[in-house]
Amino acid sequence: MIAASGGHDSPEPPPLVERERELALFGELVRRTPAGRSGLVVLEGPVGIGKTALLRALVAEARGLGLRVVHAEAADGHRMPLGTAHALLSGLPDSAGPGQSVAYGLADRRPPTLLCCDNDVRDVSFGVLTRLHDVIRRAAARTPLLIAVDDAHEADPASLRLLAHTARRLTGLPVLLALVGRSGSDAPALAEITTLASCRVLRPRPLTGAGIGLLARRLTGAETDAAFQQACLAATHGNPLLATRLIRTLNAEDLPLTGAELSAVSEQDMQAFGARVVRLLHRQAPATVSAARAMAVLGDGAAHELCARLALVDAASFDRSLLVLGSLGLVNGGHAGGTWAFTHALVRRAVLDDLPDDERAAAHGRAARLLHDIGAGAADVADHLCRSPATATQPWATTVLREAAREAMLHASPGTAVMFLRSCVPDGAAEDCDPGLLIELGTAEARLDPEASVRHLTAALDRTASADLRFEAVSTLADALARQGRTDRAFDLLDRYRSDPALLPLGTQSVQLLEAQLLMAATVDRAAYRRLLDTVPLDLALPGDTAPERALLAARAVISVARMDRVAESVAAARRITGRSGPTENSPAFLTIAASVLLYADLPYEAQDVYRQLIDGTDPLLDQIRPNLLALSAEAQERLGALDSALRLTAEALRGTTVARANAHDALPLSVRLHTLLDRGQSAEAEELCGRVPDPVRSEAWQWNEWLCARGRLRLAQEDAERALADLRECGRRQEAWQRTNPAVSPWWYWAGRAHLAVGDQRGARALAEEAVARARSARLRLALGTGLELWAATAAPDERVRLLEEAEDALGGTRAALLTARVKVARGRALHELGYRKAAREVLRQGWEEAYALGARPLHEVAHRALLATGARPRRPVSRGLAALTRSEAQVARLAADGRSNAWIAETLFVTQRTVEVHLTSVYRKLDLSGRRELRDAMESADVDGGGRRK
Repeated sequence: MIAASGGHDSPEPPPLVERERELALFGELVRRTPAGRSGLVVLEGPVGIGKTALLRALVAEARGLGLRVVHAEAADGHRMPLGTAHALLSGLPDSAGPGQSVAYGLADRRPPTLLCCDNDVRDVSFGVLTRLHDVIRRAAARTPLLIAVDDAHEADPASLRLLAHTARRLTGLPVLLALVGRSGSDAPALAEITTLASCRVLRPRPLTGAGIGLLARRLTGAETDAAFQQACLAATHGNPLLATRLIRTLNAEDLPLTGAELSAVSEQDMQAFGARVVRLLHRQAPATVSAARAMAVLGDGAAHELCARLALVDAASFDRSLLVLGSLGLVNGGHAGGTWAFTHALVRRAVLDDLPDDERAAAHGRAARLLHDIGAGAADVADHLCRSPATATQPWATTVLREAAREAMLHASPGTAVMFLRSCVPDGAAEDCDPGLLIELGTAEARLDPEASVRHLTAALDRTASADLRFEAVSTLADALARQGRTDRAFDLLDRYRSDPALLPLGTQSVQLLEAQLLMAATVDRAAYRRLLDTVPLDLALPGDTAPERALLAARAVISVARMDRVAESVAAARRITGRSGPTENSPAFLTIAASVLLYADLPYEAQDVYRQLIDGTDPLLDQIRPNLLALSAEAQERLGALDSALRLTAEALRGTTVARANAHDALPLSVRLHTLLDRGQSAEAEELCGRVPDPVRSEAWQWNEWLCARGRLRLAQEDAERALADLRECGRRQEAWQRTNPAVSPWWYWAGRAHLAVGDQRGARALAEEAVARARSARLRLALGTGLELWAATAAPDERVRLLEEAEDALGGTRAALLTARVKVARGRALHELGYRKAAREVLRQGWEEAYALGARPLHEVAHRALLATGARPRRPVSRGLAALTRSEAQVARLAADGRSNAWIAETLFVTQRTVEVHLTSVYRKLDLSGRRELRDAMESADVDGGGRRK
């Protein structure tokens, strides 16, 4: 059967808005058809995008130019063999046959007559297709022809074969073939047509905000503001049909078309819209009401059979009800066997709200059971169980909810897991629940609701007989207590199992892992952390033979190194951990902590090797710590002068973060990014980033200390020394309170010293420098020592300044801290020039100038440039990128490194220091945009390069 456009299940299309592109193409195709040029166009898109309205416009234009129009709309569920083909061809000359109807046009509202055809036809031969195509060819020879098929994806397969057959043979015929199909439909013949070279496929776009404004003007004559347009766009996703219905509903209710009104409508005034939906629904047969309610419970796209079973009606009754709901404009795609959806979320909400609470809960319970019985996913079943408290506590339902909660935890969605698990635990019944269930619930609640987590875990702990479950409960409970600042109770819990380790699955090893987790958990609360450090011994003599022992060793070492306690022992412990085994045998979290020991011991190149290994790993446990790992890796790269890498890593760490709502976990990557932007001289970006972060910093978390340091540095660059000094002093106070007294942990003291100098306080700057140098020397912190000596030199007389800077440069030799080394060189060159050693100054400044440029440190490069000019030098601006940017020495080193030679071998061969080789390679990587040696071989082999870095 063929259904005319505009039938009971095809609501009137919306006005054409923002369809100039499509209409222009239609005009071109229609105008050239009488000249004997064929055309083929396919309209694709979702329901409501306006395909039927566009087809009507095409038909109207074709008739206006005298084309003969044959049009049909295929209706799913009534697809007799060649039904669509007969409807199209019956009105053409030479096609009349017994019992065939005359083709009807788009404006013709008469129902189509049934077509006579052989119902036993299973396939159509090539000869039949050729004869039917001949009908089209002979008709076109008399009059230019438009063949239009709406909903072509629902045509019978034989008719689609004919359309594909004709589409391939249009050349030379004055025929325009226009087909409409729905996105995602399964019609191979239609897909084949779209692949033809002659086919123009049009996919109408959703409306823009301006388009919605124009639509509202055409429908109501009223002008709308931008706020309304954007709100309507958000509510309808630019679907013209949905937007049309929403605007007409508002207009019918005499509600103003404003953004504020539409926002309110979604909460209160749409009750009128919902009431209209409900009144319309209750006028229908009981089976239709039941079907609508079942569909609302199950949601868009649910299988017809499932909806029918939930509605307690047979399949035929449900299909009829679906057609009725489509004709009422409540459902799109209301065809038997096809997909369907409510025309708007408000329609579904109105139908659901019409159900009494107890009936709705019971319906969700039955839906859950039906989905479970057909093998639906646990999460889909659990969504319904959460809305049916009585069903959720049944044994089978509890099993499903727990399975769904585990899936949610694996996907880092503890909030969803908590929702599922709380449905299994009725209020006041926690004491009677399965201890395993309570432990799962308490674990999911740990970060979201620590008090509830402690309550549920405590209730389960003494009742579980499983050692594995007991360890999970103890571990999570201790963590939750520490995060609440209740470290005394947490360590009481630890002591209980330390005295009787047999209660835990791995005995002493479980106790060690528990202590390691507790030490790290305490770092989220400053008061708890200080109490912990006053009572807990940090023994670093553990051999690290087992994974739990290595975890505990890492936790102790990172605390020790941060507070300047046995730094050398901490480094040795970290190296034992990172050198013994990889992430497959260790927790990635504790390997990250061990790498941070190296970072805080001024060994960023060693730390970076571990961070890179972890980032490149595939262990799924890594995903939960990935942002923090990326931030730490970026900090190591910034310290080494790899500024591009630092920016890339912080961007990845902050992906998806709303800076205005940044938390402690975001503070570290934000801080590193701000430092790096300042290193590169991107002041505008730095100021924009800082302006988006909340101020003042209220959190006492240690990560925010680093943000205060970075912000103080920014204010110093803005020549606001007083506010810079205030930020940096506050950072220092907080660092002291956290016992983060190691000068290699944070550079706050260096920038505070610079701020003291900016306000004319040399004594304050020297005091900070001397303290940092003394601590760095005692712990052999070479980067901190070089930085402290540079700051000290800034407060000294010129002759002493040169001596201090020479010592600083010696301290930095071999550290790979390229940016810091360049900064010291520039400072030494300026000091030499001040003493009158112009030639020596020029040589040192040129080195610093080149190294700063290679690193992309624009502010330092500009300082060096001005200093060079002051010595009488006239430096050329170096080439920044590519092979031509390489100096002769850089190209020489790069070629040897690409051949697999070690830095030591290259240095010995070229009679230079290893430090010189490192500097050259860093410059090569930057100029060639490489990340390391692995990419260098390919880059050097891709071009024939002479010793000066130029192509032969």
